[in-house]
Amino acid sequence: MTTNRLEAFSDGVLAIVITIMVLEMQVPEGSSWEALKPVLPKFMSYVLSFIYLGVYWNNHHYLFQAMEKVNGSVLWCNLFLLFSLSLVPFTTGWMGENHFDTYPVALYGINLLLAAIAFLVLEKAAIKFEGKTSKIGKALSGNKKEYASLVLYLVGVVTSFFLPVIGILRYVIVAIMWIIPDKQIENTLQN
Repeated sequence: MTTNRLEAFSDGVLAIVITIMVLEMQVPEGSSWEALKPVLPKFMSYVLSFIYLGVYWNNHHYLFQAMEKVNGSVLWCNLFLLFSLSLVPFTTGWMGENHFDTYPVALYGINLLLAAIAFLVLEKAAIKFEGKTSKIGKALSGNKKEYASLVLYLVGVVTSFFLPVIGILRYVIVAIMWIIPDKQIENTLQN
């Protein structure tokens, strides 16, 4: 089975997730800069989550460009990823609505950790299906950035119970790490 339908479905789900997220934001009452102040935490949460969804969309695109076909295991692992990403509007909204308070920041981090684990599981399923000597197998060998991200998410979640702002900073660091896509897949595709 080719990757086309899976890619199209995933693109559609991510588009819906982003749409839901932006529709959750309410327009402030009033036209002054002061009227924006109450919605600023929600807007900042939205920006961070939009960056994350963009990173996942970008990396998902590269992942499936390097794959030639999919099987049932890859399909289910992809659904696990989409499930975890579909929770982002909820955790984003809760965090922004509650001005980066302890439990919302921790749950947001748990959501990010779940998505990172899901993406890693998807990659492992793809390598298992296509083989370690395939394009995808070669492209994803020795990717330490993913494991560093998992550690930073976990530290961010734990830290958020004591200092939520430090938890958020950990999540921002991971987002910055991933804004530029891994060159491993790109270089493998060019060869």
